[in-house]
Amino acid sequence: MLGSRTDLHIFDAGSVNGTRYCNEILLPYGRLFRGAMGPQFLFMDDNAPCHRTVTVEELLESEDIEHIDWSARSLDLNPVKHVRNLLGRPVAELTALPLR
Repeated sequence: MLGSRTDLHIFDAGSVNGTRYCNEILLPYGRLFRGAMGPQFLFMDDNAPCHRTVTVEELLESEDIEHIDWSARSLDLNPVKHVRNLLGRPVAELTALPLR
């Protein structure tokens, strides 16, 4: 798993709150990658509400996991938005042929 990627984690049901995010994502994956990467490990998430709870902040601090603090509405700092934009523009520029 390290050196490549993790399996996709699918939340079975319900909404994701800070506690669930800690238990299902941060504890298993955050610890694993921090241990493998060492002091240079920097955790990146986004401003999703479940990422910004007191529970999450306390866990990151107690596990000594440094993370990026995103400023509010920092869409241009989120690489996923750029990828969607890059892929979406060529698709949007395609002209659909009329059906006959």
